[in-house]
Parts: sequence; structure tokens; C-alpha cells
Amino acid sequence: MTGSLLLYPFPGNAARAAAIAQALQGRAEVRVMSCTVHAFPDGESLVQVAPPPPGSQAVLVCSLNQPDARTVPLLMAAGTLRELGALQVGLVAPYLAYMRQDIRFAPGQAVSARLYARLLSAHVDWLLTVDPHLHRIHDLSEVYNLRSRVLHAAPRLAQWIAAQVPKPLIVGPDGESAQWAADVAARAAAPVVVVQKTRLGDTDVRSTIPDLHLHPGRTPVLIDDIISTGRTLVAALDHLRAAGSPPPVCVAVHGLFAADALDAIRAAGAARIAVTNTVDGVAAPGVDTIALDADLAQGVLDLCAAGCTQTASSEGLPS
Repeated sequence: MTGSLLLYPFPGNAARAAAIAQALQGRAEVRVMSCTVHAFPDGESLVQVAPPPPGSQAVLVCSLNQPDARTVPLLMAAGTLRELGALQVGLVAPYLAYMRQDIRFAPGQAVSARLYARLLSAHVDWLLTVDPHLHRIHDLSEVYNLRSRVLHAAPRLAQWIAAQVPKPLIVGPDGESAQWAADVAARAAAPVVVVQKTRLGDTDVRSTIPDLHLHPGRTPVLIDDIISTGRTLVAALDHLRAAGSPPPVCVAVHGLFAADALDAIRAAGAARIAVTNTVDGVAAPGVDTIALDADLAQGVLDLCAAGCTQTASSEGLPS
């Protein structure tokens, strides 16, 4: 890779950028640069970035929880970096927003996943994210017109579970989690069961728990990709408690913890909660953190190197 690698953390992402930079020491010339967002009283934003040296790789670091407030400043930062001479502008967004609304569920609804993908694709050269919520969209390349890489947290989750939970029983909280839960269970050398879930509304979820007597003496570990309202986990926790289960552990990739989700999960009987560090400033004290910084650093290095190769190839073409 040629040129400097400059990390521009958005507010709330400074710790993540510093950890990525630390993981890249000795492997790339990397610096953490300033990126500020000032909110005016009328709701507009003023973005200011430290000017990049010409030919450098600029990498915006911004997890996209609370995306409506972050996206416009993010696009302004990307455009400004390009105007100031950055060779390429990449985006590290460990949590990627607007992936759930991937079809029109009712007449006139926006297909947010595709529209948001077009917006980001028009302003950044590449995207690095962690386990986006893919359902009917099977690969980011179906909607994102840029280089992208998806990091999978399953190996880190499995390592944490194997080290922290004695005799775990992996429990997928719904049918959509079956393949995901099975992957983590195989890596943690643990058995797996899946809850059958029926969603009746945004916060009304009914669940049917498999027979836990087939796995005596094991600690249930509920595992999911996203904790948002927490109602899926609460429904599963309620049924596990009714079945006489030991207090379960809850593990997820993205801990959004909207509204009272964290309190509700604890009140439903979770003995322990762990999430990866894809979302800064959300997990409360007492929530364990599973770090993905080394994986993010490697992803940044690979995508920047690929970008340099692509640029060099394009510059070598005859005009």
C-alpha cells in the first residue's frame, strides 16, 4: 500500500479508531486525524476535517446506529476529503443501518436498504462492516455499488462463549438465527437448539422453546445478531425461565439497546449480557464487550491495499 492511511473518527468513534490504529502499527503508516461535527440551532451541521496530504487514503470511522443524524455529516466529510486531495475515501461502519427494510412490505413504502446503499455508494469508495442484517439480500454487492467486505463476528463470539460460559447450550431465539447459531455452536463445540418465534407486532413476540431436558447441566446462551428493542430475547428468556432453565447468558453482535431494552432483558432473567464493540457508547456498565478491533484493522488494510492496486492499474491504462 502506498501513501498514508488516515483514520477520521466521527463523534463516538474515537476509541474504535485508536484501537484500529494501534492494531496497524508496524504494518502501515497510519494516523488518526480530527473530524468534528458542529450542530447549529436550526438543525444543520458543519463538518470540519483535518486536510489529508495528497495521495493519502482517508478512512471515515463511523458506526451507523442513529443513522439519520449521522448520514448527512458523513457524506459531507467524504466529499470534503475527496475535494482536499484524498486518493480514496473508505468507510468503516461496523454497524450498517437500513438493512431490514429490504422489500416493500406495504404499498408505497420505501425500500430503505436499496436507497441507503445508493446514497453511500455515491460518496465512498469502499465499505467495511460487521454482520449486516441480511435476509432477502444475500450479499452487499446486490445493493452496494462499491468494494465491500463483511466481517463475521461468529469466531469471536464462539471464543468468548468457550472461555466464559461453562458447558454452554447455544440457543437461537428465532428461525432466522438458525444458521447463525449453528455456526457459533460448532466453533464453541456446543450443542444448539432454535426457538420458534411468531412476531405479532413491534413489541409482541410469541416463542416456543425446544425440550431443554435433552441437554441437562448446560447453561443456555441466547445468541442473536442485533439487540434492538430486546423483545425477541425477552420472549425467549420468559420461556426458558418457565421451563426451569438455569439463568441464561445473552450474546449478540450489535447491541443497540433501544429504549428500555437492556432493563427488560435483565428483568427477564439474563444472568449476563455480552455484545461486540460495533456500537460505541450504547452498552451500559455490566455489559461485557467482545472486541473486534484486530479484525477491523485487517479489513481496513486489505481494502486500502486493494484500492491502491485498482488506482495504479487505472492510471496505467492508455488514454
